[in-house]
Amino acid sequence: MPTTKPVEYSQYLKNNPDVIGIDLLIADLNGVLRGKRIQPGALEKVFKEGICLPASVFALDITGTTVEETGLGVESGDSDRICLHIPGTLTNIPWQKKPKGQLLLTMVEADHQPFFADPRQVLRRVIEQFKDLRLTPVIAVELEFYLLDKRRDRNKNPQPPISPTSGKRENNTQVYSINDLDDYDEFLETVTKGANIQGIPADTALAEYAPGQFEINLKHEPDPLSACDNAILLKRLIKGVARQLGLNATFMAKPYARQAGSGAHIHISLLNEKKENVFMDPEDETGSSTLHHAVGGLASTMEESMAIFCPNANSYRRFQPDLYVPMAPTWGMDNRTVAMRIPTGPEDAKRIEHRVSGADANPYLVVAALLAGIHYGIKKRIDPPKISTGDAIAKHPHSLPLTWVESLKAFSNGNIIRDYLGADFFHVYYETRYKEKQKFDSHITPLELDWYLRTV
Repeated sequence: MPTTKPVEYSQYLKNNPDVIGIDLLIADLNGVLRGKRIQPGALEKVFKEGICLPASVFALDITGTTVEETGLGVESGDSDRICLHIPGTLTNIPWQKKPKGQLLLTMVEADHQPFFADPRQVLRRVIEQFKDLRLTPVIAVELEFYLLDKRRDRNKNPQPPISPTSGKRENNTQVYSINDLDDYDEFLETVTKGANIQGIPADTALAEYAPGQFEINLKHEPDPLSACDNAILLKRLIKGVARQLGLNATFMAKPYARQAGSGAHIHISLLNEKKENVFMDPEDETGSSTLHHAVGGLASTMEESMAIFCPNANSYRRFQPDLYVPMAPTWGMDNRTVAMRIPTGPEDAKRIEHRVSGADANPYLVVAALLAGIHYGIKKRIDPPKISTGDAIAKHPHSLPLTWVESLKAFSNGNIIRDYLGADFFHVYYETRYKEKQKFDSHITPLELDWYLRTV
């Protein structure tokens, strides 16, 4: 838990005398930031005592409705818990018209023990288990997203923005296009400046596989909590800068039916006590036995983790042939058609790139599930599946649960991830996803009306 560092808030207020408000932020199960806005004078109390928020903030579905089946709503009196600041996250908000700041929080019990339903505390619980292996996970997050026109088309569908350079609406796909980066140079430069202001270690930006789609990568960090904090804050920064420039940004997994979806690729390596990468093996290009066991654990737990990697109805729209989205627990060397890619590069940078999760997933929970699978694989010495070459999507049967119903069933029936994340959290997460699915299924879609209203 954080210790009080008066110099952090007092120095911030001294350096920013014109700030008029500070957003206190905490990420719910969906990765949605919720919280309060306080006056600068209340900041000292937040640092010294924390601030109260209802525990039911972790019982919300994507619409912001409390799922009572979690037991965190009226059944418990909708009671409060203490939220403490995360050191180093007090920064300015560069996209706001008036000077404001923000501070990331995490929830604890009255005795400052971790609150079981906070995704950040769930990740902390998993990280702690690596102490018995004397290993430190190193994490980097890559986030794909779309820039959108604020106006939808005549059919109320999202549409790409009008290029600030050509004055025409984007309609082509130019992966890795430098011209596309040039066209949106103001947006990308503003994001970079904002990341520097907020201390977010953003690295590279590239144009992706569809009009208006981009990817921004975060640098590798030997602190998974910090890596996920920065992923959450980068999402907020990207959305804020887009609004500032008259655009929308979305991390929805599949906003366009006929274009590529947006993923969250997670890079993972492990360091021993000597700061050596235990995945490397100069005698074997596929990596060490530790890497192989890590891959084996990830493959063994991938099915029951899909409800975390793909948390909502739209998440499963990504899984289509020819769009580089794996549909089986495959792995391979420098192969973008597999679920677990071992990128080429220096041996001391040997790592696993996990390519299954959507950009709509909660990064704390995704990394928690991945580290759980890796820890399980190493402890149990699980052998990996046969290495894949060529087009793994075409060669391997689609064996992962690729619908919301199937993934929730696999999640419910699994035991490995349940043990790592905690039974209490497991219950809360399942109930929020299941009730959200029921709510989604209760709606009649326009397509159903078009197809069936007059014809049946």
